[in-house]
Amino acid sequence: MFELRHLKTLLSLAETGSLAAAAERLNLTQSALSHQLRELEIGLGLSLLDRSHRPVRLTPAGLQALAVARRVLPEVEALVQGLRRMARGEAGRLALVSECHSCLDWLLPRLARYHARWPAVELDVQLTAGLDALPRLLTGAIDLVLTPDRRELPGLAWHRLFDYELVLVVAARHALAARPHVSPHDLAGATLLTYPVERGRLDVFTRFLWPAGVEPQRVRQADSTTLLLELAALEQGVCVLPDWACAAARREGRIATVRLGRDGLPASLWAAVTEAQAGLPHLVAFLALLQGAS
Repeated sequence: MFELRHLKTLLSLAETGSLAAAAERLNLTQSALSHQLRELEIGLGLSLLDRSHRPVRLTPAGLQALAVARRVLPEVEALVQGLRRMARGEAGRLALVSECHSCLDWLLPRLARYHARWPAVELDVQLTAGLDALPRLLTGAIDLVLTPDRRELPGLAWHRLFDYELVLVVAARHALAARPHVSPHDLAGATLLTYPVERGRLDVFTRFLWPAGVEPQRVRQADSTTLLLELAALEQGVCVLPDWACAAARREGRIATVRLGRDGLPASLWAAVTEAQAGLPHLVAFLALLQGAS
């Protein structure tokens, strides 16, 4: 019944004081404007315009609609301009969740470079190892998820960022430290240190231990990569991390890393966005930066 064009018509009538001037402002003929108003009034069952006055005057019902027009139309215009700026890449939101805590040192300098190039884009970054962020991506609560856990869900577009190897982290003096590689059965009696994530989403279980029918003796959880490395160095257990996340601690000589299996355990870091947003310029630019293409 009521459309934005009707609100624009009432606002123009109130501001110009005549059908002819309002029609000219709206790029309509006076006849077309009168027909539009009459059609609306018939549909509503009441008059919006007192046609006996010169200049024209809105009825109480028309004034009520005018108040809505003055409130709503600026909001709609602001929305349209904001969406147009987003389409041109001049503004937007980048709410990012990383399920990879060990990626922080890799991510932060890229965020700084991105902000320098796209200063109008609002950045929001959350680190979470324990919560599944993909459902929040599908609801629009966030815009991008960094995760090593690729799952085929309808509506998602996946981008591979880089490949790496998962390695076993042990104290420098640990009995396994000198081994070229370990088997799943070598961890059967171990205390395994992990992020607070369900086991079904951890590669060490799904791709290494469980296929061999092995469970560690004990599982302890820690919230950060730094803490996992420190606990391993203090011989409080062993953990599995990306090889590059262990490089600094390994150089310090407090930990050693060992391959998982003779051929190692390869993995990849992925970025997930929704298919609906995949073409937004500010998201395209961020993905290109993460993939090293810009």
